[in-house]
Amino acid sequence: MKKVLIVSPHFPPINAPDMQRVRLALPHLRAQGWEPTVLAIAPECIEGGVVEPLLEQSYPADVRVIRVQGVRPGTTRRFGVGNLWWRCGRALTEAGERLLRTEKFDLVFFSTTQFSAFTLGPKWRREFGVPYVLDYQDPWVNDYYARMRIRPPGGALRYALRQWSARRAEPRVLRDAAAVIAVSDAYGAMLGRLYPWFDPSRVRVLPFGASMRDFEIAREHPPAQPLIDFDDGFLHYVYTGRCGPDMKPALSMVFRAFQQFRATDRQRRARKMKFHFIGTGYAPPPLGFDVVNPIARAEGVGEFVQEHRYRVPYFDSLHYLQRAHALVAVGSDDATYSASKISPFLLARRPMLLVFHRRSLVLSLAEQVGTATRFAFESAADIGAVADEIQQRWFMADACEQAVAFNAEAFAPLTAQALTAELRAVFDDATRS
Repeated sequence: MKKVLIVSPHFPPINAPDMQRVRLALPHLRAQGWEPTVLAIAPECIEGGVVEPLLEQSYPADVRVIRVQGVRPGTTRRFGVGNLWWRCGRALTEAGERLLRTEKFDLVFFSTTQFSAFTLGPKWRREFGVPYVLDYQDPWVNDYYARMRIRPPGGALRYALRQWSARRAEPRVLRDAAAVIAVSDAYGAMLGRLYPWFDPSRVRVLPFGASMRDFEIAREHPPAQPLIDFDDGFLHYVYTGRCGPDMKPALSMVFRAFQQFRATDRQRRARKMKFHFIGTGYAPPPLGFDVVNPIARAEGVGEFVQEHRYRVPYFDSLHYLQRAHALVAVGSDDATYSASKISPFLLARRPMLLVFHRRSLVLSLAEQVGTATRFAFESAADIGAVADEIQQRWFMADACEQAVAFNAEAFAPLTAQALTAELRAVFDDATRS
């Protein structure tokens, strides 16, 4: 059996979006001929992470997970330093090199949005002769915030420094990579534009999958203190996951459509509807700010919208998806955005109001599976037209009351087992090159 060293700094029991591909693959890798070892950062060194022990029940208990201790955030935060890689990158690097020096690994797989970890690939390839695969879950070099004139996370100066470093490192890392996978089909073209020597066809598009076992765990462990009373006689719409300024156009479309529906709602159905947006930010309490509520108020429907901006346990979020009367799935105005949460949304098998950029992979996935009423936009200029369409095809048509037609055959390629088989094919090809 071949051996793969998986570098995933965020890892259970930490609940973080960028560990999901690895977590979902672990139950299936051995059946695909690969023995995994995971290299992660200890939970106590991760600032603001939601610790969720149930996540560790979702993959085999005998998978070797090595958790390294770096500098804890409390030590450096007083000096204004919170960056995970600055605090823990050295410890992770040294642990990885000890492993590669003492054991034979056939491949290293970097699956993380801590892009500084990618820079270990060429170094380890040169020193230990081991090929590596990169997993792009976000763009590394990214001009989105400059194009949209939006304040980047961490502020303009820090973001500019990170991007300067990324532009220096990414070409070297890409040149030496044995394979590249990505969650969006836009990433290959983006890399091709940045680097004329890079062949976009090298990028294998693998969306995040979903597992029925996760939903079983969620049913067995409902939230200790639920945020929603689903038996109160109201019709509850649910969204779980990050919401940022990039989602303002899609949110405005939904809320404007609802306000227009209220104005013509003679049967007073609208007053029985509530919209819940859960886990919209990454900042730990008491930090962060609401994103959804200000948009709802601006569209005149603030009283119908509840935003819980702090992250909740992953299995709590699945509970809310399963119990919801209907789901709301909104996307970014960035065409490259591919929501990692869309597969669980689809697998929840609830009526879904889905509003995404017209070039997003999410729209085609939802069309194949068939659970969502889909609405596409190009930019904020489409808010009025798309809102009118949502009002007619969703609210006026009582789409949330219609039976869900879930195409299990179409969803099959999105299961964790099927996507791990595709990942295995990438691993096999990478070790043959």
